[in-house]
Amino acid sequence: MQPPTSRSLAQDVRLREVWAWSMYDFANSGYTTVVITAVFSAYFVAAVAGKAPWATFAWTAALSVSYLAVLLTAPAVGAWADVRAAKKQLLCMATVGCVVFTGLLFFVSPGSVLLAICLLILSNFFFATGENLIAAFLPELADAKAMGRVSGWGWAFGYLGGLVSLAIALAYITWAQKQGHASADFVPVVMLITACVFAVCATPTFLFLKERALPQKSPQGAWHQVLQTLRQAGHYRDLRRFLACLLFYQAGIMAVIALAAIYAQEAMKFTSTQTIVLVLVVNVTAAIGAFSFGYLQDAIGHIEAMRLVLIGWIIMIALAYLAESVALFWVAANLAGLCMGAAQAAGRAIVGYLCPPARSAEFFGLWGLAVKAASIFGPLTYGAITWIFAGNHRLGILAVGAYFVVGLVLLSGIDLERGRRAAIATS
Repeated sequence: MQPPTSRSLAQDVRLREVWAWSMYDFANSGYTTVVITAVFSAYFVAAVAGKAPWATFAWTAALSVSYLAVLLTAPAVGAWADVRAAKKQLLCMATVGCVVFTGLLFFVSPGSVLLAICLLILSNFFFATGENLIAAFLPELADAKAMGRVSGWGWAFGYLGGLVSLAIALAYITWAQKQGHASADFVPVVMLITACVFAVCATPTFLFLKERALPQKSPQGAWHQVLQTLRQAGHYRDLRRFLACLLFYQAGIMAVIALAAIYAQEAMKFTSTQTIVLVLVVNVTAAIGAFSFGYLQDAIGHIEAMRLVLIGWIIMIALAYLAESVALFWVAANLAGLCMGAAQAAGRAIVGYLCPPARSAEFFGLWGLAVKAASIFGPLTYGAITWIFAGNHRLGILAVGAYFVVGLVLLSGIDLERGRRAAIATS
């Protein structure tokens, strides 16, 4: 990875601090990769819920409840963090919450559907809250013209973290299977391992990342700030349009993340080991996508780069829908990895570019609101389609592809420089 240059980072930011910030992406990616994507999702459907017709829908519904909770709280949490200059404090609380409830997944066994759903909702709520808060540090760390590449460094590091967590899980699962253990024996242990890796790898963030924000003069509190932002929405027309665009394309992305392992096993008949290997490789391509597109984004422009990414997603959906052979599905999956890394890095950078510098946590709370709203109806769409149409996972993946098309349409008409001027003028 090319080291940051003085032109990439803000004036008083050093490489160690950016590394510490990136380590949080490295740490929390283990949760999404192992719990949400590769291991626990498939375990929930196959073992905990016993492949019941409603199992996939129950999984997506539980995720949607957690994202709804984030949606309702994210703007106020972000505004409170800005008012009190408490991003790091709240990030610590969110991290502890996610680590604890991920560890408690150890107690989920076949048939304990309610326990699994409750712990999933709580762990994912704290994960998503932490994701919003760590993103809010980006405008403090990166030069305004280099947010794409710095965001890309973080996401690339994150996917490598997911790769490490999943590799550790795969090594343990392989050993456990050789000992004759069933999934009900080894998946709970994998949850404990994932929680520990998250805690250990997030430690540098809290040691070296600085809270540069100063408390804001807002005697009426955090909710007043949120209401003021909503009243002033007309001043941020380009940010508002991008958040609408993000709402739709993220719905598609979150459906893919939440259901990749389920699709691989139910539609393509992959074994658990094959699915984990697939996700391992996809994490590599996602890291490549995040890192390379960060530079491309700064070179050709945020909007043009995002347009290329959304076209790539549409092609990926078509390939996955048509795939009958394992080879074609591998092509689709790796294209998804490239596009996933690129889209996540690009979206965070665009919001960082368009938000008022002194209110970054609040506006990244709105970013989180859009992402989590997408996380509700994207996976739910897939889950509902598979339930209504008797487990037709191919039709489910095709349905979520429509969200990328809508996102591509909404991307037009966004003027980033106009949006940046508005953000500076109202900060």
